[in-house]
Amino acid sequence: MNRLSTAVLLALACTSSQAADNATANSAPALRVVHCGHLFDAGSGRMLGETSIIVRGERIESVQPGSIALPAGATGIELGSATCLPGLIDSHTHLTFETSPTGFSDQFRWNVADYAIRSTVYASRTLQAGFTTVRNLGDGDGESISLRNAINVGVISGPRIFTAGTAIGSTGGHADGSDGYRKDLQGDPGPKQGIINGPEDAWKAVRQHYKDGADAIKIMPSGGVLDESASADNPQMTLEEIKAVVAAAHDYGFTVAAHAHGAEGIRRAVEGGVDSIEHGTFMDDADMQLMKARGTWYVPTIIAGKYVEEKAKIPGYYPSQIAAKALKVGPIIQGTAGRAYRAGVKIAFGTDAAVYPHGENAREFKYMVDAGMPPAYALQAATTHAAELLKKSKDLGSIDAGKYADIIAVNGDPLADITIMQKVGFVMKAGTVYRQDGHAVGE
Repeated sequence: MNRLSTAVLLALACTSSQAADNATANSAPALRVVHCGHLFDAGSGRMLGETSIIVRGERIESVQPGSIALPAGATGIELGSATCLPGLIDSHTHLTFETSPTGFSDQFRWNVADYAIRSTVYASRTLQAGFTTVRNLGDGDGESISLRNAINVGVISGPRIFTAGTAIGSTGGHADGSDGYRKDLQGDPGPKQGIINGPEDAWKAVRQHYKDGADAIKIMPSGGVLDESASADNPQMTLEEIKAVVAAAHDYGFTVAAHAHGAEGIRRAVEGGVDSIEHGTFMDDADMQLMKARGTWYVPTIIAGKYVEEKAKIPGYYPSQIAAKALKVGPIIQGTAGRAYRAGVKIAFGTDAAVYPHGENAREFKYMVDAGMPPAYALQAATTHAAELLKKSKDLGSIDAGKYADIIAVNGDPLADITIMQKVGFVMKAGTVYRQDGHAVGE
């Protein structure tokens, strides 16, 4: 066994042991009652008064007004005057890597195991920030599938993950990880790696994702910022390729998210039948009307644009090609989100976590409100809207009987000050408490 393998096994053994200890300490008793000073009702967007949430095992049994007496055998969780909300959903994350000035060169030194081990830290940060569910839209080599599986069986703690595995795109496009390499290192990635050129390749790529165990599909029909190609917004997939991906994906029960900055790429993606547009920086009025007519979701990721613009001003943080694109996209993305909201486009919360440090996801709420969205709408975007986009409304998105007991709490009224969402004090996911009194359980 080589030294890398030994190090990986030791790290995972330590993580598994710690997770097992936490699971023993945190495991939910059969019946709990969470007493909240206030409750944000995500369905109506209204703030309710004192409320008791009865949790049996992993799910909510009932929600009752006032502070009820504990039933026989129940354990109480007293949150005082805090405001309870449904566990938050981030519809656009990348849990297996994180921004760094050495990010481009790291890929030539790090193995998949390096990214996988770091992802356990990023997942924990995300859960501690109140995000109990995420949609992971792209990784390097399917490592987010393994991360999801480890969380699901309790080996490590983290949010519930619905992952797209690797993104699907065209040769030289935003999904092509060999952009910027010298020729002898580029190779010729194909459908197995998510790179397609034509409808037949599209079917093969989707079927490979099904084989790999993905939950969703992510495509790249336009240029992007954080790659070594020249354009952030040119179209990079044909309408026929997009239609083929969508047809194959829907056959297998996948939803399709489309990374798209440029107006033409957005139009093709919507006409091709995708379920959501991610980023949408240069979306025009015609795109917005088309999305509204088709019922296509929009996931703005304002924080990502703000962050890359900020870092692009630091010499050497990004390669020059990337910095130039970041300075072009950053100043525009928030205004686009505001226009889309006013146009009536359906919006779900998403941040592009990894482009900025994991755990800071809730900063997006302030950017959404500053773009003109009411605080209640911004919170619904991260709860009921995101659950609908994921097609998981039966289980997620609101505090209602029968749904998973995903409950968070903050001190104060987020409808009056949305920034308090950045200070989550209590986190319960599927009936298990992971954060209480502002600290991770077990700290």
